[in-house]
Amino acid sequence: MNKAIFLDRDGTINVDKHYLYRIEDFEFLHGVIEGLKLLQDAGYLLIIITNQSGIGRGYYTEEEYQRLMTWLVNELWQRGVKISASYFCPHLPNAKDKRYKMNCNCRKPQLGLFQKAIVEHDIDLSHSWAIGDRLRDCIICEKTACHGFLVGHTEGELKVRAIRAGKFARIQYAESLYEASKIIAGGEK
Repeated sequence: MNKAIFLDRDGTINVDKHYLYRIEDFEFLHGVIEGLKLLQDAGYLLIIITNQSGIGRGYYTEEEYQRLMTWLVNELWQRGVKISASYFCPHLPNAKDKRYKMNCNCRKPQLGLFQKAIVEHDIDLSHSWAIGDRLRDCIICEKTACHGFLVGHTEGELKVRAIRAGKFARIQYAESLYEASKIIAGGEK
């Protein structure tokens, strides 16, 4: 079995610019490349799982999203980081485009995309981590043996304090993906 890092994209890997889909607007967060290399060198598969409601809202197309993701995966590859897989959910209960208008099992905090990744990559959750800037990115940690890190401050200070106080069983707090990566690669829990 493999161990994996489930990564959110916006706000975790890159600056969250609200419905990002253009390459020219993409900006890596500080230390992300170095953090991903630490995780990769520690033997983790790197898997991106991201909600992309901008597709359902009509802000951009699946093709525009895929263009950015292809660029991102290639950019990381050129910098020595291999993304093993990337999964996205374009759905929204009130989507403008009826193709995406639904309550699905893949939109975080649902576990559909996590489950797909687990099966497709033979993942051992007890040795895996989720990293995101919102608690929904780490929801798998509350329902399985997976551990996680909430990074940044977008969830609000009360939730950050709750995590620091240990009120979420397997979720820790770190300032950034890089800081979380140092702890994970160092074998700390």
